[in-house]
Amino acid sequence: MRHGKKFNHLGRTASHRAALLSNMASSLILHKRIQTTVAKAKELRKYVEPLITKSKTDSTNNRRVVFSYLQNKDAIKELFSIVSEKVANRPGGYTRIIKLGNRLGDNAEICFIELVDFNETMLAASAEKAGKTRRSRRGGAAKATEAAAPVAAAEVPSAEVVEEAPAAEVVAEEVAPAAEEAAPEAPATEESTEEKGEDA
Repeated sequence: MRHGKKFNHLGRTASHRAALLSNMASSLILHKRIQTTVAKAKELRKYVEPLITKSKTDSTNNRRVVFSYLQNKDAIKELFSIVSEKVANRPGGYTRIIKLGNRLGDNAEICFIELVDFNETMLAASAEKAGKTRRSRRGGAAKATEAAAPVAAAEVPSAEVVEEAPAAEVVAEEVAPAAEEAAPEAPATEESTEEKGEDA
């Protein structure tokens, strides 16, 4: 009888179950993604995630503890060198289960189980999503960015005005001689009006 033993026995004896999970964990670490049934994947997740957490601290004791579970030197080398560097900043949740539907032979539910940090396509998609931010109704952040934008826009034209100032001076200088040329003609016209007034 089970008597409240909550984990899934997977229809195997304890030694067979331990060997199964050990082999699957080694395969997952070496290949980064494996296909299996959902029941096995869920048990594998509980088995392998504590081992990945141990790998973050590379010490002889941790290597021996993990080796007692995996019994595979290549998997240990991969785990403590490559995988531990990738997951260094992740506080748990190192694996992802992606369901694939049911198997043809026995209709068992199958899935991929993979290491999250090694799926490049999903990492790229999440980076794109991070670029697009969701707008809130309150718009506090949006108002701050809108207020900053006109200030930046106001700063840019002032720089352009400084650059255009010499050109404005040149235009003023060109206009000034033209005004001086026109100035002598004006008194002549005034004199002619005065003369006409005297004649009258």
